[in-house]
Amino acid sequence: MKPPSPLKIHFDQGTLILDGPSDILSQFDYLRHDRRTENFRCYAYFYSQLVLDLRKKKISYQDHCRQYNEISLSMKTRQSPRSFQKEALEKWLKQRWGYVVLPTGSGKSFLALMAMEKVQRSTLVIVPTLDLMNQWYSLIETYFGWEPGLIGGGYYEIKEITITTYDSAWTHMEHLGNRFGFLIFDECHHLPGESYSFAAKFAIAPFRLGLTATPERSDGKEEDLKEYLGKEIYRKRIKELAGSTLSEYQIRKVFVGLTAEEEEEYRLAREEYLQFIRKNSISFSHPKGWDKFIRLSCRSEEGRKAFQAYLRQKQILQSSRSKFQILLQLLKKHCHDKIIIFTNDNATVYEISKSFLLPAITHQTKIKERKALLEGFQKGDFHVIVTSKVLNEGVDLPEANVGIVLSGSGSVREHVQRLGRLLRKKEGKEAILYEVVVQNSSEVYTSQRRGDHEAYQ
Repeated sequence: MKPPSPLKIHFDQGTLILDGPSDILSQFDYLRHDRRTENFRCYAYFYSQLVLDLRKKKISYQDHCRQYNEISLSMKTRQSPRSFQKEALEKWLKQRWGYVVLPTGSGKSFLALMAMEKVQRSTLVIVPTLDLMNQWYSLIETYFGWEPGLIGGGYYEIKEITITTYDSAWTHMEHLGNRFGFLIFDECHHLPGESYSFAAKFAIAPFRLGLTATPERSDGKEEDLKEYLGKEIYRKRIKELAGSTLSEYQIRKVFVGLTAEEEEEYRLAREEYLQFIRKNSISFSHPKGWDKFIRLSCRSEEGRKAFQAYLRQKQILQSSRSKFQILLQLLKKHCHDKIIIFTNDNATVYEISKSFLLPAITHQTKIKERKALLEGFQKGDFHVIVTSKVLNEGVDLPEANVGIVLSGSGSVREHVQRLGRLLRKKEGKEAILYEVVVQNSSEVYTSQRRGDHEAYQ
């Protein structure tokens, strides 16, 4: 009797297609019958599970899917890993899936390089920004002597080691998903986004490592990481590493008031905005509360006025006269330190830049100018930079030791990232993060929310 033909596994636009008897394939609950092709199909990230299940059941198969290679990687530049990096690597190697939570400046990237050397497979590194893409390019060149490929920022060059952005990854992964055996998701808290998750779902890679300082998300979707990246396998907190791997630090909260004119304008704007919120039963504690506010504010003149009032009361707090006065005092006090001033919006950045004659970096800053400003800050050509959100992650500024948060969101992640910009270890360095808050205003509650992290306790 002729033995049954082996199952055939093919990669097709981010999915796996299986040719074989339905009585066998229907055993696997992650496979779905595709009536269009009369095959069974699943997302590509089930590849490892599928191969494991077929082997367990001793079902023969032909793999027409895998196109990644084993590669020979050896570090040209050697450095001794820290004990917690060794521990994290050992735990990850047991699963070869999962994510590691380490503070900014503690060596997450080096941990990933150690994992690459162990895995020895075609690797795709996925990052949120072009700055990080450039940093990873330099790291791989320095440590391995390889010139990696780049996808994003005007580049499309695929090599055995390639670096891309989340934006480019989810766009191209349906064609690249079988080309890499190891995926590294830097700042992996971005991954559960509605589009970005396809960067993981459309790939067959059996080896996956996520890196983040703050996996928690306001929408709770960090739970999705377990499905297509793996669970949290290791964590070290800022306080555990402060003074050894990271700089010692202080958090100082400074309360200021409004002028009588600002206070009255703030009260009227907030009253108008809150009246609309109450009338329409909008709760910002609900995950979709903000979406509801935006949706309803577009439908009537009353709603549009309420939204304008919301913006006006925020702007009064963000650029109050007293904040600018305290900023001047802090700049004088720390005239010999390296300072980053953080705000919540670009308008305040440019207002501070103009008032104090300070260099500013926003998302509108041209690449060459941004590079020159960051290099000038590091070299000591100037000692202050004003920014909004673009320096929250992915920028290495070891010289910075003072941060001044004039305004920000209620996001815990954003606040931790801003602290992280100051914590790169340097001999004799102690970091200070100032948070300037308008008392008796909504900023007090916002400050409490973003301070809900062990680093601030």
